[in-house]
Amino acid sequence: MAKVDLVFRQVDERTRDISLELAKKHIRPENVFILDDVRPFTECVNQMLQIQHDCDYVVYLDADCLILEDMREFIDQCDAAYVDAYVSDRFRGRIHCGVHITRIDLVRQMAATPVPADDLKYVLRPESRLRNLAMKPLRLSKQFRNFEILHDHFQFNRHVFQKYALRELRSRTDEQYRRLSMAMKRWPDPNGEPDDFKIARDAIDFARRMVPHGASSAEVHDFIKDLPKHAEAEMKRLGIAEKPEFTMAELDKWVSRNEHKLGFGSDPDKPKIFGIGLSRTGTRSLTSALQILGWDCSHYPIDDDTYTELANGQYDLSLFKDYDGLTDITTVPFYQQFDKQYPGSKFILTVRDKDSWLRSCQNHWFNRPAFAST
Repeated sequence: MAKVDLVFRQVDERTRDISLELAKKHIRPENVFILDDVRPFTECVNQMLQIQHDCDYVVYLDADCLILEDMREFIDQCDAAYVDAYVSDRFRGRIHCGVHITRIDLVRQMAATPVPADDLKYVLRPESRLRNLAMKPLRLSKQFRNFEILHDHFQFNRHVFQKYALRELRSRTDEQYRRLSMAMKRWPDPNGEPDDFKIARDAIDFARRMVPHGASSAEVHDFIKDLPKHAEAEMKRLGIAEKPEFTMAELDKWVSRNEHKLGFGSDPDKPKIFGIGLSRTGTRSLTSALQILGWDCSHYPIDDDTYTELANGQYDLSLFKDYDGLTDITTVPFYQQFDKQYPGSKFILTVRDKDSWLRSCQNHWFNRPAFAST
């Protein structure tokens, strides 16, 4: 059984007390470390990496997350360096954020990684940036896992404003801008009432006015540092009253009314899904899409246990204890056997026109040893 520490990061979120209570129940950590109102987030990351842990895994949890299912069994069986949790976000649907399961060797590598100077990526996403820098020399990879977790539900109005002013700053690349725009298209139409979505729209407009494109890292950092003051002033200017304190009764009431929105957590009866396309035909994108829909699939597994089981005709694979399916070429020779082993499974064929597929293969393998890690 793993030893697990919980690092709980709170900045006076409306859900902070219930979030911590649920985390203790569903993670059952040996130790809990609370970072209380440490701002900006760059300083919070700095302080959390100074904690001296004696454990196997650290779970970094933000106080805007409400964990609704047991996570400890998964962590006890986990051997991945880093697992990002998919959660149900109030504004953006299924995304991975807020709960980060991090193996202790990666935590220590992050602590030893120098902070990059004048780096906008670090200013906007300090934890993610340091983690990526730490993982690269260790040749580690990120994994994802669906859990029944609510993110950014029930937050104070002032915090919604801060979050979405920051979200606008983080959405200034083409890809991130498209993601934000697509999410906003799904928001309810404005009805004149100051709900969460109106406040988020106001915050996005505010950030666009206050921080022009091309602003320096220092200017962006200063704006982020002053966001609490900006939010307080804007709420007062807009005449928006604050919400009362959050209670477990409010959560229970929401869950009872929204059970149809849940169902992303662990479910042994969930049908298996197999992607049966060749490599370089979009299998990684398929894996990501299935993850968003609630199916955790292993993309191109290359571990010895899986290969040994397949070679011996054992199709109830051990990895299915943690995954809902497989994608990429590992599946292709055995899809008929998987169909018999798991009746009712779904099989998805990905294809690509020959010329672009050959170019993709060439680009992938150019100057790369055939048997090196991919």
